[in-house]
Order: sequence, then C-alpha cells, then structure tokens
Amino acid sequence: MIRNCWQIAVQAADVVKGRFAARCSLYSFADAQIMSLNQYKNYSNNGDIMKKRSFIKHTGTGFLAATVASSKFFASGSAIAANIDSQSSYDQPGNRQLGPLKHIDAGVLNIAYYEAGPVNGPVVMLMHGFPYDIHAYAEVTSLLEKKGVRVVVPYLRGFAPTTFKSKFTMRSGEQAAMGADLISLMDALKINRALVAGYDWGGRAACVVAALYPERCIGLVSVNSYLIQDIANAQIPGNPLQESRLWYQYYFQQERGRAGLTKNRRELTRLLWSQWSPHWNFDDATFQRTAAAFESPDFVAITVHSYRHRFGNEHGDPKYAEMQQRLSKMPAISVPTITIDGAGDGVIPATDGAQSARYFSGPRSHRVLPKVGHNLPQEAPREFAAAIIELLSSSNNLS
Repeated sequence: MIRNCWQIAVQAADVVKGRFAARCSLYSFADAQIMSLNQYKNYSNNGDIMKKRSFIKHTGTGFLAATVASSKFFASGSAIAANIDSQSSYDQPGNRQLGPLKHIDAGVLNIAYYEAGPVNGPVVMLMHGFPYDIHAYAEVTSLLEKKGVRVVVPYLRGFAPTTFKSKFTMRSGEQAAMGADLISLMDALKINRALVAGYDWGGRAACVVAALYPERCIGLVSVNSYLIQDIANAQIPGNPLQESRLWYQYYFQQERGRAGLTKNRRELTRLLWSQWSPHWNFDDATFQRTAAAFESPDFVAITVHSYRHRFGNEHGDPKYAEMQQRLSKMPAISVPTITIDGAGDGVIPATDGAQSARYFSGPRSHRVLPKVGHNLPQEAPREFAAAIIELLSSSNNLS
C-alpha cells in the first residue's frame, strides 16, 4: 500500500510539472528539452499516463483493429500474412546493418539505396521518415526477402549518403518533391509497378505516389493513414495538447530552430525518438547507426524547408508546382491500402481511422498496434511486414 501511495504521489508530481511546462513558450520548451533528455523523460512519463487513460477511455481495450472498407478483399491475405510470425515483435530493435548500398541517378538526386530479394519478385518500396533512415526497415526487409519479395529501401533527400547532383538545385523538403523522388527512383530502376510503404516523410511520399500515380502502385501501407498535407488549412490550430506535441515544427519556423538543429542535430533527433516512441527501448548503437545519415550537408536545409513549407511559410520549388497544385486538392487514394497507427505514438495519436476514411476510395483496412510508437516499422517489424504480405497476397502478386 505504501508503494502504491508513493507511485500515486510521483504521478501527481509529474502532472504538476506537465502543467508548468505547458505554460512555457514553445521555443523555450524546445531549448529546455534539448538541454536535458533526462528531464524530458520525467515529463514524458506524465504524458504517457494521460495518453494511456485517454486511449483506454475511448477504445475500452489495449488493441483496436477496425476494418474501414472491403474487409473481404483482405481476408485471404490475412491468413497468409499470419504465417510470418504469430508473436509480437515489440522492443526488438536489432542491429542488422543494411548493405552493401547501391547508387543511381534519379531525377535531381543520386540516390543511395539498399536492394534485396529476387529480381523477378513483386517489388516493395520502403520509405523511411524523419528523423530516421533505411535501418527502420532492417528487420522488415529480412522478413520480406524470405517471402520472395524484392525490396528497395532508399535514403530520402537530405539523408546521407543520398546527394543532390547539382549545387544549384533548390533544397526543398516539400511533399511534392518527396513524391517526385520516389517516382524518379522507380523510373531509374525500370520498376513499372510496386507496393509503396512508409511512415512520416516516407509515408507521405508513398501517399503522394498512390494518389497521383495509382497505375504505378500495387498497393499502399501507410502509418498514420492519409499523409498528404492540407497546406491551405495548415494555420488552423489543433487542441493545445496536440499543439504541444508539435513543438519541433514551430521551433523550425525560426532561425533559432535552424541554428539549434545545426548545433544539436543528434541531441535533438534523439529527443524526438524518445518522445515519439516512449515504449521503445532502443539502445545507443541503434540510434548511432541511423544518426550517421543526419550528417548530410543538406539535412538541415531540407528539414527546415519541409516544416516551413507545410505551414505556407516558404515557397516550394517551381519544378514541383504542378504536382503540388494537384496535391492541394487532397486527392483520394484508390489503390488497396492498409493503414496502421501505433497506440504509443507520442506525436500523432492513434485513431480508429474514421476521420481519414473519405480520402480512401478503394479497399482500405485500418488497425492499431498497442504500445508501438511513431517509428512503427522498426518497433513492430513483423506486423508491418505482415501488412505488406497481406496486400501482395490479396492482389495476387504473391503466391
């Protein structure tokens, strides 16, 4: 009983701290968190408790799997995908190094990428997010290779060792550029159709291609559902709690944020990993393996432009103006889709998928994984790979 009372007292103290932090300006809050990761962890415990309570209140369970459309489409694929592994893969970071890397000129980039699996197998493009790299898919690729899938995992623009071919090319991080890079890579590799899958920036690139080039897509696996940005309405604020989760985006609107990312790129990105995936017990080796990608000379410029452009505070590259115009209409995605949320995501809270349903005009299944955070493919590789196998099997692209 004494122990329980002590735990309650600690939780109450954390609530007080959390309320105090909420009164601070977002920029001061950003600096304070970067200066002390240990101090952040105390705050995150409070945020995690509140998030758990909210999730339980609204779902009533620790797991939610909602089929939003065409459940029959996915039925046969589910049985095959289940053979990957019946056990959960949470908290298994792994340290597999993806290599050797290949390089190819594609559009404005020389893209570094990992490729494996049979050359005549169904192709899956695995797109990483910010601030991560291709090792988010280290375990996923192994699982897919065993199923006869050809996997291609590129480093996004701004992440070493992918480079720009010309010093005169605008360092744009806008969504149209990310989608164009994916199409350019498929063209360069002479891949006519592929299943596109990703999360965060990479998930956005996958959504762009699925929406604008459905003839090139076998299907889509997207973490956090529909990720195409509604820039016209980006200045409409969300609720205060969600606004606080996006502190880093507001930080990057200022030159202070650019300077902070330049000076503290590893400390800042590691903080984001901890905030966004509070249940993921990654070790230093796992982080450092990925952090090498942040040493690209274009990392800061691409990051800052990405977060300013999405709020309408920076112009895009004229090269992608036509594509961005098409994206501004928030086009629906018609290809077969599985969307996944992590119930432990510390930046984009899990949903039941209903709010984004209007953006999917084709078959779409939505599910939520308990405890999993924002870096979902790396935190739950078996579940992510199973979704891909499910789509490939259901569309007769995998026997």
